[in-house]
Amino acid sequence: MSVYKAINAIQMALSKTGIAKDSRNSSQGYQFRGIDAVYNALSPLLAEHGLCILPRMLARVCEERQTAKGGTLFYVTVEAEFDFVCAEDGSKHTVKTFGEAMDSGDKATNKAMSAAYKYAAFQAFAIPTEGDNDADAHTHEVTGKQQDNSPKARAERLTAGVANGDAQGAAMAVAGWSQDVVDAVWPLLDEKTADQLTRNWPKA
Repeated sequence: MSVYKAINAIQMALSKTGIAKDSRNSSQGYQFRGIDAVYNALSPLLAEHGLCILPRMLARVCEERQTAKGGTLFYVTVEAEFDFVCAEDGSKHTVKTFGEAMDSGDKATNKAMSAAYKYAAFQAFAIPTEGDNDADAHTHEVTGKQQDNSPKARAERLTAGVANGDAQGAAMAVAGWSQDVVDAVWPLLDEKTADQLTRNWPKA
């Protein structure tokens, strides 16, 4: 089987199952597909159809950014190539992508490499999502009830977002607030939540 037959066979399998956007950004209300979901869906298909994906990092750029609280974030961009190799005849196709990520510790490069792999897979296999993601397909009625945006309510939503594994989305939400709102909410957060938000603070 040539590399393109193997890629097409995996495309065919994924066209039936897709990779659903099962992870939820609780702060901003959108669904997303994480790297673990991609690995879990692809691994058995790669083994079944004899296709190997071999990564190669071509370049890495790291910049230091300052958070709103005065901390330090490492913003990393990697340029990567992925060789799609057929185990049967050694035929190969190369996909090139980029990955970006931020972290206050030593995980920024790992996150950027994961992002590069994820989007290489999305592009090569044309991986669909499950369900209807067309915003124009839905009409929403707006009620008179408004979201509680008191400092306490905001702090509770942030804590829930971090607890659900979406610290990055929660940090992005905070980054969009005015400084006086951040100053009112931040003292109400527990240490773990504040630390996770700082680690995932978006670039300026």
